[in-house]
Amino acid sequence: MGERAQRRLSCGVEVRDGGVHARVWAPACKRVDVVIEGSAARHRLEREPDGHHSGEIDGAGPGTQYRFLLDEERLRPDPCSRYQPHGPHGVSEVVDPGTFPWSDAGWHGVDRDGQVIYEMHVGTFTPGRTWQSAAAELPYLARLGITVIEMMPVAEFPGRFGWGYDGVNLYAPSHLYGTPDDLRRFVDQAHAHHLAVILDVVYNHLGPDGNYLAEFSPDYFTDKYQNDWGRAVNFEGPAPAREHFVANAAYWIDEFHFDGLRLDATQNIQDESREHVLQSMTTHARSAAGGRRTYIIGENEPQDTRLVRPLAEGGFGMDALWNDDFHHTAVVALTGRRQAYYHDYQGSPQELVSSAKYGFLYQGQYYAWQKKVRGTPAFGLPSSAFVTFLENHDQVANSAFGHRLHASSSPGRFRAMTAFLLLGPGTPLLFQGQEYNSSAPFLYFADHKAELRGPVTEGRREFLSQFASLRDPQVQDALPSPVALATFERSTLDPAEREHRAAALALHRDLIALRRGDPVIGRAAERIDGAVLASETFVLRYFGGAAGDRLLVVNLGCDLELTPAPEPLLAAGPSGPWRLAWSSETLEYGGQGTPPIDPVGDLRLPGECALLFTSARGGRE
Repeated sequence: MGERAQRRLSCGVEVRDGGVHARVWAPACKRVDVVIEGSAARHRLEREPDGHHSGEIDGAGPGTQYRFLLDEERLRPDPCSRYQPHGPHGVSEVVDPGTFPWSDAGWHGVDRDGQVIYEMHVGTFTPGRTWQSAAAELPYLARLGITVIEMMPVAEFPGRFGWGYDGVNLYAPSHLYGTPDDLRRFVDQAHAHHLAVILDVVYNHLGPDGNYLAEFSPDYFTDKYQNDWGRAVNFEGPAPAREHFVANAAYWIDEFHFDGLRLDATQNIQDESREHVLQSMTTHARSAAGGRRTYIIGENEPQDTRLVRPLAEGGFGMDALWNDDFHHTAVVALTGRRQAYYHDYQGSPQELVSSAKYGFLYQGQYYAWQKKVRGTPAFGLPSSAFVTFLENHDQVANSAFGHRLHASSSPGRFRAMTAFLLLGPGTPLLFQGQEYNSSAPFLYFADHKAELRGPVTEGRREFLSQFASLRDPQVQDALPSPVALATFERSTLDPAEREHRAAALALHRDLIALRRGDPVIGRAAERIDGAVLASETFVLRYFGGAAGDRLLVVNLGCDLELTPAPEPLLAAGPSGPWRLAWSSETLEYGGQGTPPIDPVGDLRLPGECALLFTSARGGRE
């Protein structure tokens, strides 16, 4: 136990006390040796009673490349490798995380409230495709008003490109984007620009290529549960199998100073242990932060609010959940299309109001698309516990050709819905390039070995065929190949477009500034209420107390005359009369201009427009 107490992780090869110590859990192996690349020498590890093998490695240090030799037969990478310089099938490399010169001692992390999230795929965010090239864009994101970068998964995966959700070396940042210190440098520089960085992590499965865990122990996996992407991870088995994943959640916080995590598809993380593994991951991640505030988001398709309930109430203690309901109803409102999983949404003003007031729309009602009830009660949760979005990596790619949403809606409607997103009570998330209406699609791409390319291609076609229009033979023939290099390259952003699409960028920049600068919107509203004004029009009112009230009116239809207007939320309160503070039809945003509007007299609302009013006491002069 003395040796283990000096380690950062219970397993892996670590620099310690001037030497290098190896430890691996391999109960399926009678013998484990460490083989140094370029050397004929073997370093046999001592088997411990619980199936661990451990020992010192003479002559090794940072940069040493090695593999484990299992039972004198199979050379395999370290399951806890901190770096795979040639991918998941190659050698592992010794990394000393303690030598990086961090400069963020004054950074204290972020909490749930007041955030604006930006989802980033490092491989397509810049033409350079590295953490170094992405770091050069941090000043731009800071000026935009982003507060949190949500980085798509970076754990080592096979091939030349991919989304990252088929990771197999969970402790090794992908060599495709740079070295581990390049990732540390990205996070360190982000903190210098007052940007938090959270990491999307995948604990519900491992990828189909390069996953060697079962050779060390079959108990890493179980057939007890069904899984959408292969064998289920065994969180109920031996403690070391569970610890491999729980410790990983803490590892990214500790060694890379990430400010939190986004846990992917938690519905496939199944566990009947006394303490659910999701609670363990959350607790260990927060502990690893050493007092810094830690922001943890879950994705959960069934919308189980237990994830964000406090531990004292039987919850798992996370901060927020992705809100697919918000996305689905907003997309229907913008496009009118209700195929596949959009089937149970109308895109109506009432749905949009309810999503703003209550978060999830489905909190236990019957859901026809799945032929079962969907969701759990969300009453009492703060609005910031729901991450809202119009685009994310999944939803952009889940169209025939990865088209951005602005291309499927009218410009006026899209501007108005963007205002609803960025001024709404939930925590808004933008997907990379959304802020300037990028012309680049975001497609599904994965570079796999030859025998997997056919199944991956067919699997993608089968998934998209849930949308009736995508079963059109012409569409099927035109679908981009997910395994083609060109598909990956087409998804890369062009930063030069920011100048050519300045109107969209100005819209997002100003809305984020308004959200972050206003004392009521997105921050300290005492109460939020809403009402339907017409078939395509609704209003949200933020009651701000001493700071005054705010009124957000969204009209997705034609010009509308609201006289008479027997809706109390439109009435001015004790803070004074309404004053128009912002309009989505401003010329700078590509709008057609805003006619004079009298909130008290003959109220006429322009079509496909969002308007923000402030009370005189709360408004800015």
